[in-house]
Parts: sequence; structure tokens; C-alpha cells
Amino acid sequence: MITDLTQYVRNYIEISDEEMELFYQYLKVIKLKKKAYVLEEGKVCRARYFIIKGCLRSYYIDEKGVEQIMDFAIDKWWYTNYNSLLDQSPSENFIQALEDTVLLELSLDSFEELTTKLPKIDRLFRIIMERTVIANSNRIKYTRVLSGEEMYQVFLKANPQFFQRVPQYMIASYLGLSPEFISKIKKRPTKKKKM
Repeated sequence: MITDLTQYVRNYIEISDEEMELFYQYLKVIKLKKKAYVLEEGKVCRARYFIIKGCLRSYYIDEKGVEQIMDFAIDKWWYTNYNSLLDQSPSENFIQALEDTVLLELSLDSFEELTTKLPKIDRLFRIIMERTVIANSNRIKYTRVLSGEEMYQVFLKANPQFFQRVPQYMIASYLGLSPEFISKIKKRPTKKKKM
């Protein structure tokens, strides 16, 4: 577990073994069974989570009572509900484990104390948030300029691991497509490139 996080952090900032040891002191291991909730609608998010092993989804229930998927997160990703965490306001969505999951929890209080002692951790999370904003901006752009099939292909190419771990109807919800539409796409023969 520790090795995965160390490698992740060192992809973004320089950090010594001693500084990582300090970081670890502020983390709590959380084990979730499939379908357990990290966060429920109406509760306040109080932590960031590093996924050691597992898969999470974020969703809300629309006015018709239908689940609408907002995001997925898998191994070696940090994940949270930033709206609720930063404002300390009730969450408008759920975060749920799609499979048995192991997380490292960094509570809001621990984060504040840690970044006082180790300011470079604040930079790490700024980089993570910037990448999250870019990913969300790209998703919005894709929904406006790509056809449903093109969006599916872009998602498949960028995130092949989700197709092994996430049910097709959830991927359809995330992309704003129907499960039937995705089934039709998958049944089409793939085009071979001319030599």
C-alpha cells in the first residue's frame, strides 16, 4: 500500500522517504465491501481518499428517481467530493464502492495539519485538482462536439480498465447514453485499417 502511494506522489512532486513517512502518519486505512458507501447524499464530506485497490463511483438520483453517474475512480487515484469537502456543505451525491475497496483516508483536519508541516503536499493536491478540472472540461467538450459513438470510443481508449470492472449500464449513464446504444456499438464489426 505504501509503495503505491509513494510512487504516485513522486510522479508529481519531489519528496524524501522521511517526508513520506510523515505523510503516512496522517492516513487511515479504510476497507469497504462492494456496494458500501464512502459518502451519502446529505452528509458532509470530510476527507480525501487514495484508492489502494478497488473502484468507486459517484452518482446522484435525478427527479425521476434514476441514478446518474458523475464519475468513476480506480486504483492509484485520489478521489473526493470537492464541493462538499471544500465548503463543508451537505453532499448532493453518493460515493459508493463498486467492488471490495481499500482506501487511505486523509481527513480535512489531517490535511490542514500536514500541509502546515509539509507545504509541498498542498502543491501535490493543487496539481491533482488542476488535472481534475482539465478532465471535467474535456468531458464537457466531448459531450458537445462528439457523437455518442465517438464519445464511447474516446472513453474506451482513455479508460480501458473501466470496461472490465464497471457494468455497461453505468458506463452508459456516465456518458449520457442508453445501455442499448452501447450494445449496438459493441456489436458492430471493427473497421480494419488498410495496409
